[in-house]
Formats: sequence, structure tokens, C-alpha cells
Amino acid sequence: MASKFETFAALHVPGNPVILYNIWDVGSALAVVGAGAEALATGSHPVADANGWPDGQRVPLDFALANARRIVEAVDVPLTVDFESAYSTDPEEGGANVARLKETGAVGCNFEDQVIGGEGLHPLDLQVRRITAIRRAVGDDFYINARTDLFLKTQTYDDALVGQVVERGKAFADAGGSGFFVPRLADPKQIERVVREVPLPLNVIAFPGAPDKKVWADAGVARISHGPFPHRALMATLTEMAKAAID
Repeated sequence: MASKFETFAALHVPGNPVILYNIWDVGSALAVVGAGAEALATGSHPVADANGWPDGQRVPLDFALANARRIVEAVDVPLTVDFESAYSTDPEEGGANVARLKETGAVGCNFEDQVIGGEGLHPLDLQVRRITAIRRAVGDDFYINARTDLFLKTQTYDDALVGQVVERGKAFADAGGSGFFVPRLADPKQIERVVREVPLPLNVIAFPGAPDKKVWADAGVARISHGPFPHRALMATLTEMAKAAID
């Protein structure tokens, strides 16, 4: 039988993307599995919001690891964890932290290149060293979804920006990345270029006003996440329900 990692990796098919409706705890995990999900992914923002912390690695590391372990123990499908920036800018420490995440039973993680608590992105050479250290720490059977936040740091989504995305994607692939995550990349033509030039399965994020998922699938996307939006929608519904009851 295939391992959970092998099962998860095999779900990333360009043109037939795996849909990850992001969860934050055991209850949300069971609900999404009940809806037919083949795999699960936490989102850092909903995990933080649901537990009273701000996003941006403000969730204590031990809590994040314990939360992942509880989800893994509650479901049979693979779990990947939004691990932000691995709780360290030091490559070796970050690698050790991701190795601890793997010990919970999670099969993968998102790993981003923005400077948490600072400005901009980590230099490409540093980010490559960080990904290399993570791969060295976890071995081959762990899905490193290498994320670039270039599209989150600007409002000018031109060819030059896509060129920078491609440069990072190629470097992340060489460093040992398993997948490539570009939040807010949405234009099908730009997606086609990234898919064509970066040798990793592409992950994009669904957001209000985004193109239909079939458009993205036709452009070659292999994974579609939902990020913080399910939790936000659920909390908005809960607020309206509470208002109705109180009124």
C-alpha cells in the first residue's frame, strides 16, 4: 500500500488539481473529510484566529505541533500543515523544526519566503539554503510546498513579476521543493507560463472573485487551496446566527 506521503504527492496532477479546503482543528478536519476530501491542509491564519492569536508565527510552535498531531490522529487522509517560515530564519533550526512537524505524522508543509515580522522577501540565496536544510532534515518522503509571496507584496502583476516568480520556482525546485505555491497568482496566461517553466506542481489559492477552478485546471494547476476564507465565512455565518438568536 502507498504511504500517506505517496498518496498525497500523487494527488498533484496538472490539469486535475487536488482541492484543499483549509481546516484549523480536529472538528473542521472531520467536517471536511465528511465532505469527501482526499487530503487536508491547515491554514496558519485560521489556526491562529480560532485559538486567539494573530497570524505570523504568533501561534506557539509547541501548540502548532500538538494541533497537527491531534488532526493526524483523528483522520485517515494525509495532512499538510501551513508552517509559515518554519519558526526560524536560520536554515538548520528551520530544518529541525520541520523535522519535528514530520514526527507528528504530517506528510508535508507550506514554507514561505516572506520576512515574517519584517519587510519584503528573504534573499533568494538564503531561501534556497533554507529549503535545502529542510530537505536534508526530513528526507525524501515529505512534501515541501515552497511558497513565494511575490504576488502578495505588489499590485503590479506584470511579466517582470512573473519572471521573478519563475526564477524563484526554478531555484526552489533545485533546492528540493516538492511543489510551488504562488498565492494570488490568478491570470490563466501567467499560470501557463509558470507551469511551463517551473518543474514543480503549481499551487494557487482560491479567493473571492478568482477565476473558476476549471479555468485554472485547464491552465495546468495541480493544487488549489482555500486559505483563510472557509474559516472567515464560517465565522461570519456564526455571527449572523448569533445575532438572530439574540435579537
